[in-house]
Amino acid sequence: MANPAPLATPTDLNRNDTKSVADALNSALADSYALYLKTKNFHWHVSGPHFRDYHLLLDDQATEILGATDEIAERVRKIGNTTLRSIGDIARRQTIKDNDKDFVAPADMLAELRDDNLKLVESFRTVKDAADAAKDNATSGIVDDWTDQAERRAWFLFEASRKA
Repeated sequence: MANPAPLATPTDLNRNDTKSVADALNSALADSYALYLKTKNFHWHVSGPHFRDYHLLLDDQATEILGATDEIAERVRKIGNTTLRSIGDIARRQTIKDNDKDFVAPADMLAELRDDNLKLVESFRTVKDAADAAKDNATSGIVDDWTDQAERRAWFLFEASRKA
């Protein structure tokens, strides 16, 4: 069997620069998957007097996070690089910590997800810096939308967890 040809995706961007952008995107993608799964975990396991509201909020947020993952991965490919391939690859790159506890109080769920969304914002800022340095205008522009979405999720989680 012959070795596959290297990627030759057409781009006017410098290949070394796109590698740093792809690395930042893949890190943000791993964090997005970790956050998606944690959000779904909490969606499945939330309980208490605000169950319905939290259950629906977390489902909406998980759907939004998952929707961004395809855009992130496709951006990596558009600039001529490879993206994540497995759960193991995600685990090696993620900075957002998993939560495997049998029980998490609803208020703690919201606080943890709020902080994790803000950590994802940090990942997106790293992408923005790498994209700007590489003169990758498309990545620089689209990461602003992902940042805004994560900030909005953090805000909703903050407001939903405030005491009356």
